[in-house]
Amino acid sequence: MSLNLIVWLLLCLIWGSTWIVIKIGLSDLPPISFATLRFLLAVLILFVVLRVRRIPLPTKAAEWRLIALTGVLQFSVTYSLIFWGEQHITSGLTAVLQAMISVFGLLLAWIFLPNERITALKLLAVFLGIVGVAVIFGDQLRVQSTLAFLASVGVVISAYSASQASILVKAKGGALHPAALLFGQMLCGLPMIIAYSLIVEGNPLHFRWTGQAVAAVIYLTIFGTVIAFWLFYWLLGRVESTMPMMISVVTPLIAVLLGWIVLGETLPPQTFFGGLLIMASIALTVFKRNSA
Repeated sequence: MSLNLIVWLLLCLIWGSTWIVIKIGLSDLPPISFATLRFLLAVLILFVVLRVRRIPLPTKAAEWRLIALTGVLQFSVTYSLIFWGEQHITSGLTAVLQAMISVFGLLLAWIFLPNERITALKLLAVFLGIVGVAVIFGDQLRVQSTLAFLASVGVVISAYSASQASILVKAKGGALHPAALLFGQMLCGLPMIIAYSLIVEGNPLHFRWTGQAVAAVIYLTIFGTVIAFWLFYWLLGRVESTMPMMISVVTPLIAVLLGWIVLGETLPPQTFFGGLLIMASIALTVFKRNSA
């Protein structure tokens, strides 16, 4: 098994597990502040890592323009829209719409990355993956109000935003160290989320800080943010963008399975069929490419 595939599987597991941890944390903490605290702590950890390992920050203006743009796209736009949208639509519908990352990634790679072509195999894989996610969450795909429709549009825009940030990094940020890139992105992307959380949800000192809330923030900071995004950008620089983009298709399946195993949640009967479609989609791209 190649190192690229090991990292890909680890990312699927980490980001699949964050769904459960977020659900646990949201029982005590408001959503936007929850995300803000996670990213603020991640910035502090990355700052220490950069100093200890003497990883230099970018010095060129063009590099900082790229970091600022992708930071706003990856963190300000993406996460603000996701957390706003999830207040008005189901988590299942959110999962399906977020899986559009793979579609946008395919199209944007064709535009910005000349060496990556859209092939029939990639189109089939993305189609099977999204259908698989839709099958698993089929009973949650209803939009019952104008606000829910707008929230759905917002989540689709967030998927585009995340894809655009990743493709721009791959196209123009190959010389950047993943830790320095992530640190800079968060510095540029967090102010909007911080302001939004303070205005809408108030002082975090007044929140209900239980043991599980603290544990959730720590897990999401270390594993779901620092380690996961570091590995993601490392992987993005080594493989075709299709492979990391397909993570968005796999994580909903892992989240459902972990919810069943860890939290004792009911496993939807359609999970098996939807899971088979998802496995077929990654077999056509991820595993096939690694076995070649």
